[in-house]
Amino acid sequence: MHDVDRGRALGDLDRFRQEFYGCLAARADGLFELADAVLCTEGPVRSLVGLSLAPEHRRGHGGLYDAINNGRIDCDRLRTALSGLPLPRAADGRLVLAADVSPWLRPDGATCPDRSFCHTYGRGKDEHRMIPGWPYSVVAALETGRTSWTAVLDAIRLLPGADVAAVTTGQIRDVVERLIAAGQWHEGDPEILVVLDAGYDAPRIAHLLADLPVQILGRMRSDRVLRRPVPPRVPGANGRPPRHGGEFVFGDPATWGVEHAVTSTGTRLYGTATAQAWNRLHPRLTSRAAWTGHDGPLPVIEGTVIRLRVERLPSGGVNKPVWLWFSGVDATPAEVDRCWHMFLRRFDIEHTFRLLKQTLGRTRPRLRNPEAADRWTWLLIAVHAQLRLARSLVADLRRPWERPAEPARLTPARVRRGFRNIRTKTARPAAAPKPSRPGPGRPAGSKNSVAAQRFDVGRVLATGQAHTRPAHHKKGTKPRRTT
Repeated sequence: MHDVDRGRALGDLDRFRQEFYGCLAARADGLFELADAVLCTEGPVRSLVGLSLAPEHRRGHGGLYDAINNGRIDCDRLRTALSGLPLPRAADGRLVLAADVSPWLRPDGATCPDRSFCHTYGRGKDEHRMIPGWPYSVVAALETGRTSWTAVLDAIRLLPGADVAAVTTGQIRDVVERLIAAGQWHEGDPEILVVLDAGYDAPRIAHLLADLPVQILGRMRSDRVLRRPVPPRVPGANGRPPRHGGEFVFGDPATWGVEHAVTSTGTRLYGTATAQAWNRLHPRLTSRAAWTGHDGPLPVIEGTVIRLRVERLPSGGVNKPVWLWFSGVDATPAEVDRCWHMFLRRFDIEHTFRLLKQTLGRTRPRLRNPEAADRWTWLLIAVHAQLRLARSLVADLRRPWERPAEPARLTPARVRRGFRNIRTKTARPAAAPKPSRPGPGRPAGSKNSVAAQRFDVGRVLATGQAHTRPAHHKKGTKPRRTT
């Protein structure tokens, strides 16, 4: 790496660390040193109190918990700082964003407010579970190629009864507006592509974001039924003109008709990948669920449907096709290929979730207040941003059984091993701790006489209707303790 590029990368890291310290209000020194402890600790974070033993954390364990529980982070300022950092782009120079929900499971946290039932996958086949916890909606910028790096830009905790599609739409709107204000997108640049999984209503999100320079790409269930455009009206026909054409049933090939684009691409692991595309298909909306109370006639949201099928799976499983809905119409074969390639890159955000949870210990602390959970989440987002800025600065401190990697191909966990060596060259604005004596605490042998308040578990609704619960959930699934 050239000295000029290294100096530029080190300057970006130094400026972000100073800006991150400026985003910290109350207990700023404790929160900053806690972030450095996460960055420089060897191995996965097993417990929150264990970070106080790191040399970079000069305060005691009491100050660590005080910073998490009583500190303050200016999240809006930190969001602006993240939007101004160098962001990864696709091969054609466009920004690609991915949105997904990452739950912080708290099944035993009866004293934790604002918990919702989070959808999780069990270990068995087709096993799905709803476990109480705090779900977080995360938006990140994706890179191209095989990588485990993403650029996390925003995270919002979903409250019980929240409309996930509406919250995600507002979150994406805020992220895009901040990117435009930061100069990441200019007039004439390719539109920003937002990639979503099957849990989101892609057509609805595309309709709500129609005034922004974005395109929506989302996966659809294989049992969906869409409608074709209205055919030309026959002269002399009577009656009201129809609003929808014939049906396009995903599970019935007889209704597909002729594709407007077909592409075939050879892959190393999956064999030949074939993509079929049908133009100007839309869902038939009804005045129910999210569209209840919509003013005026319901919109017709047209897009391109892409069916992706691979020749084989590396695991030997059944190669079921993947259905995608793209908000653009009249897509060319090159755009069709770009869409399904970008959708595969969406799974890189899962690597980020695994890093945050398994290596950086995002769900390790047993915090009671959701505000403290938000504070810890944003602190780890700042930690991840520093790792991304330092990826070209650290040396590869690999284990004897690990393969050598090029400097540009280091994983976030391997960058973290060498962060301690470059920390001395960056800004460390945290002040030295003042000597003090610990408080007396609770007298020995006494018991806690104040019982913590207990809360029922709510639900996250994706329909946008008012928060309701079934009759058999009114008192919870377990008897509540009264003493």
